[in-house]
Amino acid sequence: MKSRYLILMAAMGACLLAGCSQWNEDTDLPAGMTLVKQHTPENKVGIAYNEYQLENGLTVVLHEDHSDPLVHVDVTYHVGSAREEPGRSGFAHFFEHMMFQGSQNVEDEQHFELITEAGGSMNGTTNSDRTNYYQTVPANQLEKVLWLEADRMGYLLDAVTQKKFEVQRETVKNERGQRYDNRPYGLRSETVAEALYPQGHPYSWPTIGYTEDLDRVNVNDLKRFFLRWYGPNNAVLTIGGDIDRAQTLAWVEKYFGPIAKGPAVDPAPKEPVQLEQDRYVTLEDNVHLPLLQITLPTVHHRHPDEAPLDVLADILGGGKTSLFYKNLVKTGLTVQAAVGHPCRELACEFQLFALANPQASKNLTQLQEVVSKTLSEFEQRGVNADDLARTKASIKSSTIYGLQSVAGKVSELAANKTFDGEADLVKYDVERYEAVTAEDVMRVYQKYVKDQPAVVLSIVPEGQTQLAVAESNYTPPERPKTEPTKTAGVNWQAPNDDFDRSQIPKIGPAPTISVPEYWKQKMDNGLQISGHYSDETPTILLSLTMEGGPLLESREQAGLASLTARMMEEGTQDSSAETIANQLAKLGSSIHFSASGRYTQVEVSALTENLTPTLNILEEMLFEPAFNEQDLARIKQQRMQSMHQMIKEPTELASRGQSLLLYGKDNRISLPDTGTLDSLASLTVEDVRRFYKQYYSPAKAQLVAVGNLSQQELLSHIDFLSQWQGDDYALPAYQPFPPLDTDKVFVINKPQAAQSLIRLFKPAPPYDATGTQFQLKLMNFPLGGMFNSRLNLKLREDKGWTYGASSRFSGGKTLGQFVAGANIKQAHTTEAIEVFFDEIGQYQQHGMSDEELEMMRRSYLQSQALDYETPSQKAGFLRKLQSYGLDRSVVKKQNQLIKTLPRRALNELAREHLKPESLALLVVGDKAKLEAQLAELEREIQLITVPL
Repeated sequence: MKSRYLILMAAMGACLLAGCSQWNEDTDLPAGMTLVKQHTPENKVGIAYNEYQLENGLTVVLHEDHSDPLVHVDVTYHVGSAREEPGRSGFAHFFEHMMFQGSQNVEDEQHFELITEAGGSMNGTTNSDRTNYYQTVPANQLEKVLWLEADRMGYLLDAVTQKKFEVQRETVKNERGQRYDNRPYGLRSETVAEALYPQGHPYSWPTIGYTEDLDRVNVNDLKRFFLRWYGPNNAVLTIGGDIDRAQTLAWVEKYFGPIAKGPAVDPAPKEPVQLEQDRYVTLEDNVHLPLLQITLPTVHHRHPDEAPLDVLADILGGGKTSLFYKNLVKTGLTVQAAVGHPCRELACEFQLFALANPQASKNLTQLQEVVSKTLSEFEQRGVNADDLARTKASIKSSTIYGLQSVAGKVSELAANKTFDGEADLVKYDVERYEAVTAEDVMRVYQKYVKDQPAVVLSIVPEGQTQLAVAESNYTPPERPKTEPTKTAGVNWQAPNDDFDRSQIPKIGPAPTISVPEYWKQKMDNGLQISGHYSDETPTILLSLTMEGGPLLESREQAGLASLTARMMEEGTQDSSAETIANQLAKLGSSIHFSASGRYTQVEVSALTENLTPTLNILEEMLFEPAFNEQDLARIKQQRMQSMHQMIKEPTELASRGQSLLLYGKDNRISLPDTGTLDSLASLTVEDVRRFYKQYYSPAKAQLVAVGNLSQQELLSHIDFLSQWQGDDYALPAYQPFPPLDTDKVFVINKPQAAQSLIRLFKPAPPYDATGTQFQLKLMNFPLGGMFNSRLNLKLREDKGWTYGASSRFSGGKTLGQFVAGANIKQAHTTEAIEVFFDEIGQYQQHGMSDEELEMMRRSYLQSQALDYETPSQKAGFLRKLQSYGLDRSVVKKQNQLIKTLPRRALNELAREHLKPESLALLVVGDKAKLEAQLAELEREIQLITVPL
């Protein structure tokens, strides 16, 4: 659940800034619907909405925003894992899966199919306190979405079969394996919760649940959970975007009105906890970097002390201005260190976190001592004016940035109404954080942090418990076990309708989609500029790209571009990194340098009113970097330690192995953007200075600007860039690539891996806007480019072997790839590989069907309503036009191809580019456990070691 003030704020000045209309009184409401509130924010600080209630208790919140032809629909049920019983964990998350598996009038997988072909996006999330389902679709698809959501609210249970139950139970287990059990530090939050909260506390078990609990229950247990908690009187339906209010209300009453009210739901009592003494817990894990987390119990969501505790967390550990950064990161003792105050409905936690640098930290006891000294330093130093100024600037900027999407506003309205009974709390939240004083911060420090008992978690590499802060003195009690309910079934009757609910609603006329207009300019020094005027929020986004990035390095100096970009943020000749971070935070601005793929990038985000001082800082950072030896040594050491940890991740190992097999050991591009341990160790400050001098040049640079300034106004602000000088340069050619060996199964050994990661891949054409590569993406859509793809339906929905399977064609300026893969349950590794080859082979021979072709067309064409909503989306579109020398007419050309490309042409592409014998096969997993399985493939097994 959202808690920090940087996330809590969703929208300020919505009517003024987001172009939403003022509300008029509703006079002709549908029968059975009551107007509860018409809300227009005071002083235009907040989000305008109307609230209604149906006779069955469903709360409906509507927000109009006609700036883009889309709508966002959110259904939030006030039930999460906190409403479960001990021994029956994971039910709420399980139902998140089950509610996508069809209902009385919606077939299996049809929900995904209808939203995908509508060009929309969708998902569901579960946490301890609520479950929500949401869709963003073109505005003409709203009735269909309401029909879908109503059907799974009121007509679900007959469609929940034992077979679906079993498949989704396996899918949930695979999700747990992928996100928790097979992931370094994946059990951190679960372990802390078990130690912090007493047995039976609603937060003492993980949202995803325990595997053994899921194994013990049956489908009827799940149905009873649904009947208890998923009634309309325990839900909030929030709709925002380009809506007709009267028509929307009529649809809501039609589809949701007949659903019967569920059992009454009383508010859950607040349950903050207290500890009598420190609890030390040690967790051995497949990690390289020891981790220390100190967790103290505090209050609950929206308690008066929540805001000052958030401010305290920011002062102690919120980035480069914090004491944790100064004492733990800057000194090189840790790779990362932070402090947070995550808050949930019933209880909050104050978390102090440090990821050790083994080269500088002897053990976690040493880190705990530095943490204690840092707290003492804060107590002596107190709260200064800049601490509070940063907080208040962050509130203002984050609220305005929250206006940039309808989804953000709808999500905020839905969460606030669910947990607090009032949808628009923007003004309240702004005021409560602005009211925080230095005395408040010191008071909560004394009350909740100083000398208070805590859960002290040490995560250490396997077999190295001596690194822990202290010997474990706490073991959670044995988990309770419950047996499945043995009654025969669940009594449930579908609501009575006066219309045929089995009929899918027809959609209205397609909305008019406006491709962003833009202006172009070129400075005398070669810098190319594209700009788009948007007055939806008073913000400016600047994106500067310099072509080359990692491609400009030698293999021996891999990582130099990325390291140089990181050093650009380490202060200037006149200002320290901490001074700059403080200045930016007080402005509510950000400046970030990075280098990956083909580019070095600089991203600038600012409120328009603060653009001038923000650009003054950018000018200093861009033209006067410090490049200090001590900063370089610290960053190199931190990066090298992070690399040791990174190679514990299966996806990282797979990516490195894939690049090595595709491009060979003689090519720079076979290595990660950040380089290797050896290459990074060899880099010097002189290397960084040389790279900066040679390649930070306007000669191959492009700038995109999106915001509420005219062309002339924007150019006057960035005039300093006209003084930027630098020589042109050439990108080096690739060394010859090795032939791709497709007869073997390549294995990267990851001992004790809980899953197997499978990848099939081959070279493919580079990016083009309308040619082969574009058409290959269209062709791949039914195979692996959507949730309802053949690969995902077979491996996830039919077999239950994975959390998700996919395939894709991707390409840059010069290179492209085809990749298919999934994280697979270990016992089914070989079977899954055979499914991949079989499905790809069938598709290669027979291609897509007429139905799949039409679905692809509808999805691609209608999804454009969602493509240009936010400044970052518009900037991304302009960057692509710049990079590939295109203009906005390319969208029309692509649309014409999507509409007219015949199925035979796409299927011919499949025959040419999807030959199973052309695909290399790579598996990341426990070689000892997989060897017998993989031998069944009758391929030579070759163990490979990736460059570290």
